[in-house]
Amino acid sequence: MTRIDFSQQTTIVTGASSGIGAAFARELARRGSHLVLVARRLDRLESLADELERAHGIRATPIALDLSVSAAGRTLAAELEHRGIAVTGLVNNAGFGTDGPFHEEDPERLAEEIMVDVANLVDLSRAFIEPLRAAGSGILVNVASLAAYTPNPGMAVYAACKAFVLSFTEALWAESRGTGLRVLSLAPGLTRTEFFDDLAGGSYNGPHQSPEQVVQTAMRVLDRGGRRPSVQSGRLNAAATALPRLFTRRHTVLLAAAVGARTSGRQALAVTR
Repeated sequence: MTRIDFSQQTTIVTGASSGIGAAFARELARRGSHLVLVARRLDRLESLADELERAHGIRATPIALDLSVSAAGRTLAAELEHRGIAVTGLVNNAGFGTDGPFHEEDPERLAEEIMVDVANLVDLSRAFIEPLRAAGSGILVNVASLAAYTPNPGMAVYAACKAFVLSFTEALWAESRGTGLRVLSLAPGLTRTEFFDDLAGGSYNGPHQSPEQVVQTAMRVLDRGGRRPSVQSGRLNAAATALPRLFTRRHTVLLAAAVGARTSGRQALAVTR
């Protein structure tokens, strides 16, 4: 399969106002793709759209949309139809995490987390999968996390959400084979973004990648024909996802609890043999 001619593409990027989403937007614009930039903060989207149109001569459409409200995919699809914009690609990057013991977390915040990270990722995918498959020349990238690969005490809901994203996207990859649509689940590890601003534990210890490095990991897989359903960004991160295969489920979750306590600086959860 040949490299995608992005000059013939129009790609939606959610969570495009900062971090990995903004890095995806810049890389896709550099390759010639027109863009639909989606996030809550319209001022940031408008600034990014102006930057990319000036730098690359592409068309970038900023749309403010709250992905914590149900049916966001159908809402966006209706808006794009009204504007006469047909899309060929989708990067579901928007998401956030919560941390702390589950019994202490805010139920409303957890509901928003599930809506953004899971429910509306599914709604967006369903709203656009048919035109993406029909176009047969673009991408569908769902941003998961290294947390998708193991239960994560202290971030129980976030890890479960990302496990869903991984499983869901790999299934779509198989369903979309032969259509020309390249489907990929992307799992960043620690990345220098605003993600940690919402976490009670603050920044986590350990080496961080840049958003640009994460995006380049995804683009390399897509450039090679999208033959892999999922990819982890960074060699050490990829190796870390293989470790749970060596342990029982019991030992995996206990190890995750211990590692999470060290890297986050939170008080360790009770970890016993």
